[in-house]
Amino acid sequence: MSTVDFLAQEKIWFDKPRYDEAERRFYERMNGSPQNAQDVGANTILQDIARARENIQKSLAGSASSNSPADQGELVCRIQSLELENQSLHKVVEDLRSALSKLECRVAVLEKSPASVAPAPSPSVPYTNGTTVQQKTSAPVKEDEDDDDIDLFGSDEDEEAEKLKEQRLKEYAERKAKKPAIIAKSSILLDVKPWDDETDMAKLEECVRSVQADGLLWGMSKLVPVGYGIKKLQIACVVEDDKVGTDLLEEEITKFEDYVQSVDVAAFNKI
Repeated sequence: MSTVDFLAQEKIWFDKPRYDEAERRFYERMNGSPQNAQDVGANTILQDIARARENIQKSLAGSASSNSPADQGELVCRIQSLELENQSLHKVVEDLRSALSKLECRVAVLEKSPASVAPAPSPSVPYTNGTTVQQKTSAPVKEDEDDDDIDLFGSDEDEEAEKLKEQRLKEYAERKAKKPAIIAKSSILLDVKPWDDETDMAKLEECVRSVQADGLLWGMSKLVPVGYGIKKLQIACVVEDDKVGTDLLEEEITKFEDYVQSVDVAAFNKI
């Protein structure tokens, strides 16, 4: 139990000075003693003290009533909103992992495909007597063979394989470039609080909407009562995640320090 709740529930005899004053007047009337100016001043002070105590009691009761079930319900709603947002983020991460795995598989297939190309037939080398002999094709070099057995005619095939690999990678890059890029966006609900109940809320909203940036779009807004005649501005906006963040919005809005006391993120959802 907090200090405010304890004081609100404490049973104090705030009206005791009134009863004391009534008792004193009763005995004065019984005894017939006149009331002098000093007693009148003392009675006025006691009445002021009693009124001050009543005001304190009402303030404590008002503070205790602020912890109402409505505030608890709003807190529960915000917690549920954060849980849904967390689930959506997990889903996005899983989708990104799946897309990355597929991309790695495709790159691995493209890297292995040149090796499966059949080698070109070996050209025939003519002799001076008119006969021809088939040229030896390159073969894998064994570790126990001498350096003299290395095939010197395999360089052409390596160059062709490299050219084919580069061509396929280039075609893959062109196909990927033609696909439209997915722009990640988010919907943000901001709570902008003024300094007091005398703040011009229309001017405050005008200052907030004056914040402009690439990838920022302001939406609907409304005034929500906070207490003691103070209202906060609740405004929605849509942003592109790569261009605008919550830190940028809070920094720009709090620059209007004559109207804005603080800025809070009430809700944040991926689109």
